[in-house]
Amino acid sequence: MPQQELALPTAWGQLAGTLQLPDSPAPWPAALLIAGSGPTDRDGNNPLLGTHIDNLKRLAAALAARGVASLRYDKRGVGASVYPGLSEDALRFEHLVDDAVALAGCLAHDDRINRIALVGHSEGALIAALAAHEEQAQAHAVVSIAGAGSRASALMRRQMEDHLPQDIAGPAFAALAALESQQRVEDVPDELFLLFRPTVQPYLISWFRHDPPAVLADLQVPVMLVHGSADVQVGVEHARWLQAGKPDARLEIVAGMDHLLGMGGDTRRGADVVGGAVAAWLQELDVDVAA
Repeated sequence: MPQQELALPTAWGQLAGTLQLPDSPAPWPAALLIAGSGPTDRDGNNPLLGTHIDNLKRLAAALAARGVASLRYDKRGVGASVYPGLSEDALRFEHLVDDAVALAGCLAHDDRINRIALVGHSEGALIAALAAHEEQAQAHAVVSIAGAGSRASALMRRQMEDHLPQDIAGPAFAALAALESQQRVEDVPDELFLLFRPTVQPYLISWFRHDPPAVLADLQVPVMLVHGSADVQVGVEHARWLQAGKPDARLEIVAGMDHLLGMGGDTRRGADVVGGAVAAWLQELDVDVAA
């Protein structure tokens, strides 16, 4: 399956990615693959994980094998998406949405592409949903893979309840409450500095504004929700909460799949299952449009 490198100049640097194409004749539907949180690259790899999982790269291959093109990309400041002078305290969640909109616009101007789905994994699911609201993205569908069904702050609070000692939990919850109220936290305890350091607080504030079910509820395009039954980071109940916001969304629960698309530790297998489900759904949408 052929691949092409893409570089999109921006006001701050460039966005870089890989366009994976099917072997079948064009035109094709296309998926913009949007990675999850942190310094995650186009293939789905994050240095904080300590190992390569290539889940987005494998998802792209699974889609191409079924006649769906895809564009996966390095987030701004990661890999080949160079951002000279990048400063953490200047980054906002909406900047990541802007990047997705710009890249979807590139796909929309490619004569080989006839329909565009925004496909986000984890944090990328919310980015995809927000980007689909923008006319420039020209999105025909949205796919949420392992997306949170609550505000990020609420998800963080639940995770902290299970892992933080009592003497640290109190200050942590107080910091979350302040950030949810769009207020910075002045005195961060040393034990919480990495999580709530001053330079990351503006990003957290901008991220916490968005309620995923409400964002989906306002969408005018079809939505598919894909979630693994073995996801311990973002439990399967999140998919139900998302569907409550968008009752006509297609819900696909993948038995035995974890948050990173692994099935029994095998991300190739999970990516293939997800790719098959997404491609089949997109083909159904094409049939409905033709009818």
